[in-house]
Amino acid sequence: MYKEYFGLKELPFSIAPDPRYLYMSHKHREALAHLVYGISSDGGFVLLTGEVGTGKTTVCRCLLEQLPGNTDVAFILNPKLSVEELLAAICDDLRIRYPDGKTSIKGFVDRINTYLLDANARGRKTVLIIEEAQNLSPDVLEQLRLLTNLETNQRKLLQIVMVGQPELQNKLAQPGMSQLAQRITARYHLGPLSREEVSEYVTHRLAVAGVHTRLFMPSIMDKLFRLSGGIPRLINVVCDRALLGAYVQGKERVDKKTLIKAAKEVFGEAGSLRKPRILRWALAGILVVISLAALSGSIYNQKPPAVPAGPVQPQNNAVVAPEPPKTDRLEWPSGMPMEQSKDMAYQAIFREWALSYQGQGSAYCQQAKTNGLGCLDTRTSLKNLIQLNRPAVLKLFDESGKEFYAALTAVDGDTATFVMGTETKKIPLKEIDARWFGECTLLWRMPRKYVSDLKPGNRGAGVQWLDTQLAIIQRRTTQSKTKSSYDESLAKQVKQFQLASGLVPDGIVGPQTVILLNNAAGSDEPMLTSGKVGK
Repeated sequence: MYKEYFGLKELPFSIAPDPRYLYMSHKHREALAHLVYGISSDGGFVLLTGEVGTGKTTVCRCLLEQLPGNTDVAFILNPKLSVEELLAAICDDLRIRYPDGKTSIKGFVDRINTYLLDANARGRKTVLIIEEAQNLSPDVLEQLRLLTNLETNQRKLLQIVMVGQPELQNKLAQPGMSQLAQRITARYHLGPLSREEVSEYVTHRLAVAGVHTRLFMPSIMDKLFRLSGGIPRLINVVCDRALLGAYVQGKERVDKKTLIKAAKEVFGEAGSLRKPRILRWALAGILVVISLAALSGSIYNQKPPAVPAGPVQPQNNAVVAPEPPKTDRLEWPSGMPMEQSKDMAYQAIFREWALSYQGQGSAYCQQAKTNGLGCLDTRTSLKNLIQLNRPAVLKLFDESGKEFYAALTAVDGDTATFVMGTETKKIPLKEIDARWFGECTLLWRMPRKYVSDLKPGNRGAGVQWLDTQLAIIQRRTTQSKTKSSYDESLAKQVKQFQLASGLVPDGIVGPQTVILLNNAAGSDEPMLTSGKVGK
């Protein structure tokens, strides 16, 4: 209903696990790193837990992207099975044949063991992933433990990844589960998103859906975080309902009142699933106030210290707090023609690259290309823009809603340097969010003979460049003289780099991946932050 109203290509907050909407927070990357480590360590069990809706399935999908090509995977999505049913499901996923009708546990286990031995002889690994593992019965857990008994001198022949809600940890902590718990080589509990990540998550999903304006006011992100508790699935449900509410009311964006009403419709009159935690915080606050009152009473009952006669001499070791740096307002300079702000911003960016900007209007990308530079028009967050670490032209809005452009040329701590027209201003980072909806353009150095995104299966000089950059980052000997094909081995390295850099690990080497590769390998390109990244 609201898709056309807001100019969206599709609904941005669907709870379907569309990989195009994948947002990997720091916690998700850390969880994936633990899973990858557990799989690569050739142990028996790997454990991932988290509350409902925190993104455990998302992490598992990324794990599949990281597994080597010689890995066979079996999935158990509904673990409320008997031992015989579980073993049959494993056989079905791994295409292990077994007789129709009644088959004993021993019959299933023998066939699985035969399969595992044959797979190992062929150089293949076998991984079993079990979703909703908190529903596994003790008998099934014990049978899973027995399946991991088959091993060589180097590794287990079956590795099991158990994914479940927090009660799975409690189940494995029971005395009867000690033998299984001792075989867990890696475990991670996935928590909710932080307040900053909630804002980035919303911006990311709106950008993928094709929105060109900020539909959620920056001032309500704190409220959204408190209402959802940082749970991605709850964020989706609340935001979807809030956009519908804004549409019904004829509003251009979601305000605080609409957000709260949407949360009440989703969660009930409480308006939040975080009420118990809020209550605990409130009680803790009351205790703090009582403690402070008691402390202040004891202080006021004491006699004041005697005041020495004569002037008080300053202590030699007194620390004088430095004055905060003077900053400016994020607004277009008065007296300058705002309609020329775009060309003036590009002039400033080209100067950062030691180039003279001669274009007008939309000619900046063509001029950049003639100088061996790429031109990236994108929507992103300030955090990601700083990570890319390139000067950029930002599309901003003043208090009356008029758009203007400014060049972001440096970031130092909590302060950004902008060139606006002929003036240079120091702006607090926290002020940018209220004036910027994520649209920006930055220039980047293209690899030699780079025509378009590098993808698995490509050949040529671009692949040689890619191998060289990764070799520098990994401090290994380059194969660039002989590396002519973007093969599976190189794709795995790229995905690991993308994951560590906070990008979607799709193996496609586009502008953002190229920029971050250059940063990590060491680059002499213009940077937002001081110093040369990667050196």
